Amino acid sequence: MDAQYYGPIGLGTPAQRFYVIFDTGSSNLWKNGTEFEIQYGTGSLSGYLSSDKLSWGGLAIEDQLFAEAVSEPGLTFVAAKFDGILGMGFPLIAVTGATPPFHKALDQGLLAAPLFSFWLNRDPSSSYGGEMILGGIDDSHYTGEHTWVPVTREAYWQFQLGDISIPGLEVPACDGGCPAIADTGTSLLAGPSTEVAAINKAIGAESAYSLQCKTLVQDYVPQIIQMISQMPLDQVCTSVGLCPMASGNRRLMSAFSSAAHSMLDPFLSRVEGVQGTWAKAADAVRSRYGHQPLLKRHSSSSSSSSSASNNIGCDFCNMAVEYIKLALHNNQTLEQIEQEVEALCDMLDFGGPAIVQCAKLKAMPTEVEALCDMLDFGGPAMVQCAKLKAMPTISFTVGGREFMLTPEQYVLRIDAGGESQCVSGFLGLDVPVGPLWILGDVFIGAYHTVFDVGGSRIGFADAAAGPDPSVAKPQATL
Repeated sequence: MDAQYYGPIGLGTPAQRFYVIFDTGSSNLWKNGTEFEIQYGTGSLSGYLSSDKLSWGGLAIEDQLFAEAVSEPGLTFVAAKFDGILGMGFPLIAVTGATPPFHKALDQGLLAAPLFSFWLNRDPSSSYGGEMILGGIDDSHYTGEHTWVPVTREAYWQFQLGDISIPGLEVPACDGGCPAIADTGTSLLAGPSTEVAAINKAIGAESAYSLQCKTLVQDYVPQIIQMISQMPLDQVCTSVGLCPMASGNRRLMSAFSSAAHSMLDPFLSRVEGVQGTWAKAADAVRSRYGHQPLLKRHSSSSSSSSSASNNIGCDFCNMAVEYIKLALHNNQTLEQIEQEVEALCDMLDFGGPAIVQCAKLKAMPTEVEALCDMLDFGGPAMVQCAKLKAMPTISFTVGGREFMLTPEQYVLRIDAGGESQCVSGFLGLDVPVGPLWILGDVFIGAYHTVFDVGGSRIGFADAAAGPDPSVAKPQATL
């Protein structure tokens, strides 16, 4: 998974080298003075401000204000391969009054033109990650002409996006147009959770949580049905090994039974690697733009896999017991019960449909409402790698042109224990100022992108690999 693109800069005299993400979704330069704090949607970055010479892509920018971070938010920077972020957004979103580095270079007359361009290499086997040109465009990294759209608000690189269309989607996402941001610091394609849910369903993706839930249905529902007739309901989940201890509505976290572990661990070990990689990419987007999920998990979280397994299995079992009790009362067969509980698992899909369906469950006994709080709905949507060629192409309308993404472009391959897992590159994100779409590296990797500061516009053209990076132009190899 191409999750991080970064390149070198130098700070000070003599220059000390750092690797940073060149990020059009922010406007400050910081690395791992005056105190400062940058507030993100789900955390804050704090430390001290300094000023020194910035060496960047062959440029020498004097008196660049930058932040030296001492605390960092969330998972975004855990195990990161970069030392900081160089923001390339507009001055409006820069904190502490700092002039963004590119604008500082413009003020000092260091650039041939008031624009910069990105080509991102999406070949994960290549050590050459891409090319950024400061003050120009490398013609070898695109074909055809750029399609230009005006910047609608000079803060992020925001523009008006047209419909997002896909076969099987009755109503296009972003129907009639909506605001979007071109963001080189975001790995994914993020949009309103209800729209992303519909897209993921149309491409045949299935929530990792839903898959876990269905695995539990296949292995445990027959046992639960048998136990319900033999003992009090609050003892059933403990007896089948899915809850270590139960007392009314309160569950204590402890070690799973060996039987439950033997069933869940092989599946969870594969999914866990995917979720961990996905979580870092998703957290980066949520931290920047803020995220207001309509539903949140209410049980205590834990970083250990056994605790995570315990939560999932125990929550599932308690939900299933209440639902199965009602089904048996209505004289339903085992096959009917399994089908209906699997249908409940399908509600744990991508955020949007789960929210709608859970609202309907409010008419059922209160114990069944626990399904709505059972899992975090923001996880990855998994697809079968073998079915990529049969999946549809997705169309994004920008400036009157349709920009197509193939399954190979919008599906991400993640290594999970030596085995490739495929996940959708779409992330449900409900931001406070929304609805908003963020076109990250999944899109920019397919389309060479020019950020024209002087013309207040963005241009997209078909990306091309081109030759090795030129040494004749101010640039940074990613």
